[in-house]
Amino acid sequence: MMKPVRVLIVDDSAIVRRIFTQELSKHQDIEVIGSAPDPYVARDKIVHLQPDVVTLDIEMPRMDGISFLRKLMRYNPLPTIVVSSLTPRNSEMALEALECGAVDVLAKPGGSYSVGDMSVQLADKIRAAARARPRGPGHNGGLAEARKPPPVVNGALKRTTHKLIALGASTGGTEALRTVLTRMPSNCPGIVVVQHMPPKFTTAFANRLNDLCQIEVREAKDGDGVLPGLALIAPGNYHMLLRRSGARYYVEVKTGPLVCHQRPSVDVLFCSVAQYAGANAVGVIMTGMGKDGAKGLLEMRKGGGRTIAQDEASCVVYGMPKEAVRSGAVEQVVALDQIPEAVFSCLEDG
Repeated sequence: MMKPVRVLIVDDSAIVRRIFTQELSKHQDIEVIGSAPDPYVARDKIVHLQPDVVTLDIEMPRMDGISFLRKLMRYNPLPTIVVSSLTPRNSEMALEALECGAVDVLAKPGGSYSVGDMSVQLADKIRAAARARPRGPGHNGGLAEARKPPPVVNGALKRTTHKLIALGASTGGTEALRTVLTRMPSNCPGIVVVQHMPPKFTTAFANRLNDLCQIEVREAKDGDGVLPGLALIAPGNYHMLLRRSGARYYVEVKTGPLVCHQRPSVDVLFCSVAQYAGANAVGVIMTGMGKDGAKGLLEMRKGGGRTIAQDEASCVVYGMPKEAVRSGAVEQVVALDQIPEAVFSCLEDG
């Protein structure tokens, strides 16, 4: 039997620490070895307890979570999950935490998002984080490092009428998507994206990418057209599906049951792309734990679409691409920095 993942909870709220401990204790493969009300206590407990994964609040007394995370990633890199309330300010700070080396972000329970929902997702993210390669600011090529004019894929685009690019990612996907999208030229085919993120965080993520990219990037709304030079990111807690009316692609954004424990789900998007775009689509599955996207990517390949997976060496977690490869869904496996060129090669060959 494998040893349980040892978790340290860092949050200034005693109620949150108690709820997280109670919920995570329901999972036999996860052990909460301690908690801390602020980064100073957390620092000492990390030294003495040696956790496998840390959950970290952003707004705390004495030292904020971002400052603590920077120090942690510099001196003792550990897989860290940011757990924050759903506010615009916290969403921006969560993105900054991902830039600093956090492997994932999760919303605290609130409104329709219950403690039970949080428990399942937090446990999944902890399992993924335990397998992740901690990557500090000097290693992850985070969003902040892309502020220089990005390189653009060479070559004029030809024969791309009605072409479409579909991307799916989870743990580590913010960096992966930044790498791919910042290299897309302004006349590239329309792009649809699912990144596993909570509500509001996807809004901030899309806005940040829009500032960095030559293409327009925005959070999708129901009925948005999929147009050249535009990337639509599925909003957190909503599935996004591709639809077609005549020659026009557009997206449907809707609620629905979790698929592969996710909403939005990569499978939901990819299956709809297979149905409505067929051979006109290129699908890419990137870093993340689990199997979301494998079924949909296989449907895309069966429908004549071209399919690409990120390779193990460049993934933060080699789960979703691995499952897609295993299922026979993947035509080619390439490193993260080679994905843009591979996508355009497929578009030119199609």
